Amino acid sequence: MIYKKSLEGVSSDMLEGFFVDWPNPPNPHTHLRLLENSSKAIVALDDKASRVIGFITAISDGVLSAYIPFLEVLPEYKNLGIGKELVDRMLEELHDIYMVDLCCDDDLVPYYEKFGMTKTNGMIVRNYKVQSGN
Repeated sequence: MIYKKSLEGVSSDMLEGFFVDWPNPPNPHTHLRLLENSSKAIVALDDKASRVIGFITAISDGVLSAYIPFLEVLPEYKNLGIGKELVDRMLEELHDIYMVDLCCDDDLVPYYEKFGMTKTNGMIVRNYKVQSGN
């Protein structure tokens, strides 16, 4: 297992299988674009299989605020500590930022509380017509 802050060597064909249960998921090419356009992205690679098995992204102004929109681990690699390692590494990357925000479903609150995060209220808008990013 390799964790990388760089997307060097990562191609869209290494990004199959993410966005499980999304009705209109991004294709691997769009997935690569979202990684490239994030302020920060960390990927977990199965170097033996030459594929990305997990990723986390952050969008930030680089001064006071950051938002973590995505943390995903492929289903067959869950419960191996990969998500925890990705979150730990991203929070280290953002250690000098005043506020780091993340929205999650209620059932994931206990998971993120383990990282010292606090539950709060949030508001969102979702435009499912463009969910795929295409």
